[in-house]
Amino acid sequence: QVRLMESGGGSVQAGGSLTLACTVSSYNRGSHYGRPCMAWFRQAPEKEREGVASIATDGRTYYGEAVKGRFAITKDYAENTLNLQMNNLKLEDTAKYFCALDSPPCPGNLGSSFNYWGAGTQVTVSS
Repeated sequence: QVRLMESGGGSVQAGGSLTLACTVSSYNRGSHYGRPCMAWFRQAPEKEREGVASIATDGRTYYGEAVKGRFAITKDYAENTLNLQMNNLKLEDTAKYFCALDSPPCPGNLGSSFNYWGAGTQVTVSS
């Protein structure tokens, strides 16, 4: 069973930076037909889940409008780790952030479905 575990969440002041990491376990590229699509989503209290950033099997990246220019998603395939560098954080970035994975074939954009999810890590931005 593929498992995802997020880390790196915490509290930060507005304008600050955080880096989230997602460690993938039990994903075998051979049995799962290649590189997976992966993504970060977030959900604030009483709000719908929002796509933050994703990376497709060919390395293409997609970003939500709210984070473009501030966040960067990267994937270390050797270490099976997905990272999200978040800069210039704003109050409205406060949310629980979730890592997600889908086996190929997968579009990899933020509108596509992801089959595996982590439990999430909380990010709180204060003034």
